[in-house]
Amino acid sequence: MSEERLFSLRNPWFRASVGAAVGLFVFSVGVGFVWLPSVQRDPQFRGVWNAICSAAGVPRKWLAGKPVDPAYKVSTVPVTPELLAGTSRLSIGRGATLALRCTMCHGERGMSQANSPNLAGQYAIVIYKQLVDFQNGARQNAVMSPMVRTLSDQDMRDLAAYYATLPRPAPAGAAAPYIVVHGAPLRNIPACGACHGGIDSKAGSPWLDGLPARYTTAQLQAFADGTRHNDISEQMRNIARNMTPSEVAAAASYYANPTR
Repeated sequence: MSEERLFSLRNPWFRASVGAAVGLFVFSVGVGFVWLPSVQRDPQFRGVWNAICSAAGVPRKWLAGKPVDPAYKVSTVPVTPELLAGTSRLSIGRGATLALRCTMCHGERGMSQANSPNLAGQYAIVIYKQLVDFQNGARQNAVMSPMVRTLSDQDMRDLAAYYATLPRPAPAGAAAPYIVVHGAPLRNIPACGACHGGIDSKAGSPWLDGLPARYTTAQLQAFADGTRHNDISEQMRNIARNMTPSEVAAAASYYANPTR
């Protein structure tokens, strides 16, 4: 029977095991804290030191004094299920009158023929939030930004209430792609249907059924490159930048011709 100590540097098996463990640790640290963060396109990941700090959850500069404002305007709408509670018929009627100015892009009954979003049956909270974001600059569009400039807060609430009462488009019938039903958990992409209907819906998340594929594709691309940034917690930007072009196309095509 060998009397050589098991935990001894003279034991070749012990040296090999320790070396393998140290090598695996160094490799994991290099991948997790340097390589993976450094390939991200976000400004906070640029440079090795920034990548390491961001991956570790450590600020590059400790905050002292006044908080740093973002470089762009952010959404200030407090999205809660009770945001537009208690809508009256009078509000819906006023909204129908105000909506006459919206028909060129969004259709007479909220169904677009111009690759603009369909508003018929959309959640009132979603419409109200987007109108407010267009007005305060958190979301920008050459057509919508000037259109909402003169609207009062009550006007925007009335428009949202009116469009929410219109019937949603009937499903055309198509098989749901994998990204919609299951997402891609390893890339931090939840199932689209978990927030946007089909599986579940979250307050503030739009109903996507019937949206023109071109519009949905454009919005996902805008989230991915950061030109649209009115998702308060950056959830859509984080999701969109991790989606492949084929996944974007599949989701956009499906929601343009959904099945339920």
